[in-house]
Amino acid sequence: MSFTDTHMDFRTPELDALASAVIPEQHFELRSEEARDNYFTDTSKLDAKQLVHDRFRTNPLALHDHLLKALDLRGTEELLDLGCGNGELLARLRPYLAAGHLTAFDIAPGALEAARQRLDGVATPCEFVEGSADDLRVLAEDSFDRVMAVYMAHYVTDLDACFAEVRRVLRPGGRFVLATDSTDSMVEMWNVHFAALRDMNAPETLFRATPKGRISLSNGTEQLTPHFASVERVDWQDQLQFGKAGSFMAFYRSCDHCCASSKPGADLPPEFFTELEARVHARVQDAIETTGYFALTKYTGHFICS
Repeated sequence: MSFTDTHMDFRTPELDALASAVIPEQHFELRSEEARDNYFTDTSKLDAKQLVHDRFRTNPLALHDHLLKALDLRGTEELLDLGCGNGELLARLRPYLAAGHLTAFDIAPGALEAARQRLDGVATPCEFVEGSADDLRVLAEDSFDRVMAVYMAHYVTDLDACFAEVRRVLRPGGRFVLATDSTDSMVEMWNVHFAALRDMNAPETLFRATPKGRISLSNGTEQLTPHFASVERVDWQDQLQFGKAGSFMAFYRSCDHCCASSKPGADLPPEFFTELEARVHARVQDAIETTGYFALTKYTGHFICS
């Protein structure tokens, strides 16, 4: 496997078998308002996840590298980032749009403020708009050359309305890039998580897969095709490799314990998560002592729509 090869392949029969045994069909659902109120009151968890994905990746191409290729920028486009989060990706892409125009759109005021601070002072014109991705009435028809939605569509309450709105604001010849995961992405984390839950006789309601199952690489084409003449799926992989259990645990917490702690008031006391973390930590430490690192294999990608 060459490190100049962007088509790195970490998939093995063993991981496929593990995913078949571990990943449930039923997935968590966390709508945009719930995410805003429970997950994105600030961007600390998103900041932590981004840091881990960048620091521990083994694919030499980062997320923004894949997006740059998908967006196919000339430098003067007007770009809309739906669910912009902390603005990290917009800041990474901005040098390639120095003569363009950026619009950061998010339902969470805390995320928009973080994006505003991150882009403060740049000469490229930037706008910051608060709203829901399935209602873009504040944006004019045919006003953007590029629209992107990066790992956020699974939060959107009405996906059909969202895609119809994206099509409305997208100029002829423009493109919409939607990034999401395969449902078996990072199966190793789900494996240690569910194993710990089983040891604790945890409630069955916690044995659910990632919310991205709502719109994943496997079902995204059928949801996008009614709205766009062309839908191209692009897959890519990465593997996060942790040499210390503590580094993985910071990521696990930023994922709300695989969504188990996404919704406060779920009748799970703090000591439940203390025990859960201890059990997950022990399993990750065992893996590190056996193989030298704990791996999270990412099966991810994006759709290019026009």
